[in-house]
Amino acid sequence: MHYRLLTCAHDNCAVTAEIKKQKYTYYRCTRSTGPCDLPYMREEVLAVRLGQIVKDIFIPGSVVAQLENSLLNDKGREEAAQNEQRTRLRERLSSVRNRLDQAYVDKLDGRISDDFWTRKIDEWRSEERRLCGEMLSLEEVKPEKRLDGVRILELAHRAHFLYLKQTPAEQAKLLKMVISNCSIDATTLYPTYRKPFDLIFTTGKNEGWCGRRDSNPYGLSPTSS
Repeated sequence: MHYRLLTCAHDNCAVTAEIKKQKYTYYRCTRSTGPCDLPYMREEVLAVRLGQIVKDIFIPGSVVAQLENSLLNDKGREEAAQNEQRTRLRERLSSVRNRLDQAYVDKLDGRISDDFWTRKIDEWRSEERRLCGEMLSLEEVKPEKRLDGVRILELAHRAHFLYLKQTPAEQAKLLKMVISNCSIDATTLYPTYRKPFDLIFTTGKNEGWCGRRDSNPYGLSPTSS
C-alpha cells in the first residue's frame, strides 16, 4: 500500500503495485511516459527502504523529555495568560453593561438627553459585542489540541520502532503522517517531509542532538492543530 506515496525519480511517473505468481507483490514505475530504468522492487525490500524515512526523524528519549518539559511549561504560561485575559474581558464587559444600565436609568429620570442616549448606546453595544466575541474565541481553544506538540515528539521518538512491528497497510498510514510524497530510484529515496518532521529531519542530520537546548526548535505550539 506504499505506492500512493511514491513516484519514480527517473520520469516522475507513479509507482504502482503488481502481483506476481498470485502471492508476491512487486512495485514498479507505471512507465506512463515511456521506457524507464526503475527496477521492480519486492514489497518486503521496499518496506525496509521506506523504513529509513521514519528512522531519520528519530529523536533520543532524553531530548524528547527535555523538549516536552519546555512545551508543557509553555502551555502553563499560555493558560495563565489566557486566564488573565479572560478576567480582564469579564471586568470590562461588566463595566460596559453597568454603564448601559445606569445610562438607561438616567434617561428615564431625565438626567441625560435622548440624543446622548442614542449616541452612546450604539457605542456601548458595539463594545459589548466585541468583548463577547473575544471571550468566545478564548473558550473555543480545544484542550485536546494543547498536547499535539508532545505527541509529535513522542511519535518521532517511536516511529521506527512502531514501523517495524506494523503491517504494510499500517506502515503506509504512518508514512503518510510523516511525508507528503517520495520519489525513488534503484538506490535512493527522496522524501518530502511534512511539517514539523522536515525540521526534525534536518536537525538530526545536520546538527545532531548532543547538547541541544532549544526550548521549541520546531515551532511546536501547545495549541497548534
